[in-house]
Amino acid sequence: MSTLTGLLYGCLIVFLGGWYVGKWSGNFSLLLLVLTVVTMAYWLVERFYFAPRRLAAANALEAEVESRRAQLAAQGITKVDGDGDVSQARQSLLAQPWWLDWTAGLFPVILVVFLLRSFLFEPFKIPSGSMIPTLLVGDLILVNKFYYGIRLPVINKKIIPNHDPQRGDVMVFRYPRNPSVDYIKRVVGVPGDEISYRNQLLYLNGQLVPSQPLPDFYNEDSLRYDKQYTESLGAQSHRILVDRTQPSYARAIDDYAYRENCTYTVEGVTCKVPAGHYFMMGDNRDHSEDSRYWGFVPDENIVGRAFLVWMNFGNVSRIGFFH
Repeated sequence: MSTLTGLLYGCLIVFLGGWYVGKWSGNFSLLLLVLTVVTMAYWLVERFYFAPRRLAAANALEAEVESRRAQLAAQGITKVDGDGDVSQARQSLLAQPWWLDWTAGLFPVILVVFLLRSFLFEPFKIPSGSMIPTLLVGDLILVNKFYYGIRLPVINKKIIPNHDPQRGDVMVFRYPRNPSVDYIKRVVGVPGDEISYRNQLLYLNGQLVPSQPLPDFYNEDSLRYDKQYTESLGAQSHRILVDRTQPSYARAIDDYAYRENCTYTVEGVTCKVPAGHYFMMGDNRDHSEDSRYWGFVPDENIVGRAFLVWMNFGNVSRIGFFH
């Protein structure tokens, strides 16, 4: 078993190393599920086979020592060299070998992490500036996994519905063109909405979405000042950035599902959101690759609702809730 365990750990190290350096992609949810199943198997074997065998061996040792002491006592011998080693020998017999310490011993911790991450909260790190000024590069955020419904891990199938995504929600989802990659954007359109982004202005069902100018925002990502506005899209207003040096024209980067629902012009793009799908945009409007370019997000790609910056090691003042 120690050889098998060493081999499994070797495969895990090779896989994680290749994933880290970009040799291949990985699915962390699937990896966590596999680790949970494997460590659970070790834990069950430990509890119902190895641990009872070690306990039986320790009890047999004690019984043998007690029998020997009784025989010696009958001969008038009450003190025997090595009596103090019995307790140490028992502890040695009961101790788990390393390969059980690093498998069965880790099972409770891995199980708790798997359950928390799969059904309650999942941490993410913001890798790009598409959600500036709401979220900055390096923000570590928490995502509520059950807000939009309970989903089975790995396959992401919803089994218990909860809230529907609302306009203005900040949502993490699986990128439709590559579901192994997670994206974070703001929900701009829900099923049935007509979304139009023309001349750097957002229209919802034919009506201009209200916005108010704010002082210019210094964008540390681009090292310049950008025009900043507060936008009233949902129940809560939020801030957006608009780069007046960029054109409004958006060109689809690829064909996508329901491509016929969108019309592209020199002024921008207009899309009708199909049933079971959502139209997503970044708050950094002119520096965000979003639904204007690659289409709609289906319900089955939803991961959860982002709601909290729990740490930014470069700026701890970032910690707090956002909308």
